[in-house]
Amino acid sequence: MVQSMGRLLVDGSPGNEFVDAARPLAGEKVVCKPGKGAFFMTGLHEFLRERKVSHLIVCGVTTEVCVQTTMREANDRGYECVLVEDATASYIPPFKAAVIEMVRSQGGIVGYTVERAQEVADALRAAATSAAA
Repeated sequence: MVQSMGRLLVDGSPGNEFVDAARPLAGEKVVCKPGKGAFFMTGLHEFLRERKVSHLIVCGVTTEVCVQTTMREANDRGYECVLVEDATASYIPPFKAAVIEMVRSQGGIVGYTVERAQEVADALRAAATSAAA
């Protein structure tokens, strides 16, 4: 028997709040999406294009649905993407592993992966330091 779990992570529902470590800064854009991908009917592409954004760091839940859909939507729109493995999660860990393996095996067609968010933070810090010099 298959039983529907209903809609998950609906804006304003319990469990859909930001954790303190990831709470948006004042004035920071928050995208509430009606579907699985962050680009469908959200205005995100226009927002990013206006700011000349070309590279995205992709993280979130669930890896095999929302994260993967967003990454593919972004790639279709010309963005370079990196999936941060320890900043994604799944209810079913083998599904997360499968998505990561698919992204890796496709040789950068839809994006790349890094294992740890700290790697991204270090790279951004180094880039900011060299740009300021």
